Amino acid sequence: MDVRVSTGGRLHFGFTNLSLSHERLYGGLGVALREPRTVVAAAPAEGVHCDDADARDYARRAVSLLDVSGAKVSVERRLPGHVGVGSGTQLALATLSAIGRAHGVEPSVRDLAPELGRGGRSGVGVATFERGGFVHDAGHPTARFTTSRPADGDWTVPPVAAAHTVPEHWRFLLVLPALDPGRNGEAEDASMRAVVERADPTLSNRIAGVLMRQVLPAIATGNAETFGSAVEEVGRLNGAWYADEQGGTYRPPVGQLVATLSETTGVFGAGQSSWGPAVYGITDETNADRAREAGEEALAEAGVDGRVQVVRGRNRGAVVETAENHD
Repeated sequence: MDVRVSTGGRLHFGFTNLSLSHERLYGGLGVALREPRTVVAAAPAEGVHCDDADARDYARRAVSLLDVSGAKVSVERRLPGHVGVGSGTQLALATLSAIGRAHGVEPSVRDLAPELGRGGRSGVGVATFERGGFVHDAGHPTARFTTSRPADGDWTVPPVAAAHTVPEHWRFLLVLPALDPGRNGEAEDASMRAVVERADPTLSNRIAGVLMRQVLPAIATGNAETFGSAVEEVGRLNGAWYADEQGGTYRPPVGQLVATLSETTGVFGAGQSSWGPAVYGITDETNADRAREAGEEALAEAGVDGRVQVVRGRNRGAVVETAENHD
């Protein structure tokens, strides 16, 4: 059976705790986006056939995990890599899901994500693939933290602690500056270890207050203005943890972009998604055009090329189509 799996990107606003002084570590906050997207198609085959190197690696692991004969896999669209919108996790899970469905199997992406090297710290990418919307995951018990990266498969994806539908009138400004990719792989692991080992626990306490008194009530009531200012604060406090690793509260010159957007009427909050360089802004349908203009102006003022989109939230998981659906 020929199968196509489509999934959108995600924004990652930061973690609720990076200090070893507290009971649970990490605890990601994020939201699913309708665009940009990754689309992976698969059909049964003998062995693995795929022109995309990253997807080919995931496909080989998926074929082994699912104990199937093989697959012909093609990546029809893909998220920009290592910019902060979740490209690696979405590609891995889309490939796994497409191969499984092509063979008549519905794989548990949550159970198998660790075997693909995904979901080790944040559970946001897995949860948004599964269900979309706004997600706050529960993180991991701090006692499990090790200075060495656990082997693939030696962790579980953090459970979802809170999830909400993204209001239909909300919009997300996405600014993708043409800068070097954000940290990933071994460099990201090393940076995160360094951050965790010296993280100030008082920042976690402040983030907890913002989460409980502002972020969650705002998403529950559909208040985009409060939500925007709250996730901006979460990102700024996370940036204080990361400052030594990335050269400031935000990686340069992302801080200039964030500052410009934060001062724009109609952009209710701005920040850096994950390690960047992706920059987000929270807005609504009434202010969408002004927000887009502000994104383009921010890039021009910073002297940086890039791409600007205003997109909706995605309130469903990945879409699976069989040949019968899309012929």
